[in-house]
Amino acid sequence: MPGPTEITPDNLMRRIGLPDAPRLIDVRIDEDFDAAPALIPGARRQVFSQIEALLPDLAGSPVVVICQKGLKLSQGAAAILRSHGLRAETLAGGAEAWQARGLPMVPVAVLPGVEAGGTLWVTRQRPKIDRIACPWLIRRFVDRDARFLFVAQDQVALVADRFGAIPFDIEDVFWSHRGERCSFDMMLDEFCLHTEALDRMAGVIRAADTNRHDLAPEAAGLLALSVGYSRQYRDDIAQLEATLPLYDSLYRWARDGFEETHDWPNPGRG
Repeated sequence: MPGPTEITPDNLMRRIGLPDAPRLIDVRIDEDFDAAPALIPGARRQVFSQIEALLPDLAGSPVVVICQKGLKLSQGAAAILRSHGLRAETLAGGAEAWQARGLPMVPVAVLPGVEAGGTLWVTRQRPKIDRIACPWLIRRFVDRDARFLFVAQDQVALVADRFGAIPFDIEDVFWSHRGERCSFDMMLDEFCLHTEALDRMAGVIRAADTNRHDLAPEAAGLLALSVGYSRQYRDDIAQLEATLPLYDSLYRWARDGFEETHDWPNPGRG
């Protein structure tokens, strides 16, 4: 049974991906991390003895600290954070318990620098569907501090080169469509984030983004809302921030609301 300041792997997994998810701080030593170089979705690394350096970034947020076994390093770091007034828990059993449950982990090799957070991405301006869904996935499951640039299509590659940004959802780049599958699909592949909920969500996004509404009846609604949002905003960043809650709702539908139907009018009434 977890202690009063611990959270189990299954309970933490239920919170990851939500807009109010805790900040995840991985304080494993290099030896342990290098033996399995992957992060719990959304986590960033920090040297345990320098945990106080994160105080400005963590203020006001719940925190879960992760070490290899959930013992001295995470418990000590979490206690230090609590001494500064933060709500800090530890992952019961640490990374070993998470891996033993077969829960997803993001390999750091696929995205250099992700362990430090603050990755920079660039894509075409006037985003719809895939170019909103991918930032949502990155912010919720990979790097919550990621930033996104939207520029003219013919400038994406040049901006990526000059500003050190990662291009996505354009032709001839790594993070893009593959065959009939869209960029959101390939990010699930590369980040090893295939879960039942995210796969169900991906089906709707793929159907809407590739204009194959026969693949998922929800796709037409997603397209309509995406077009509506794009007509409301001239500023792409403002549109992104406004639209992220739409994908939060789609995720909750895909996770635990997909079997619910509307029951009005009541077919049992004569």
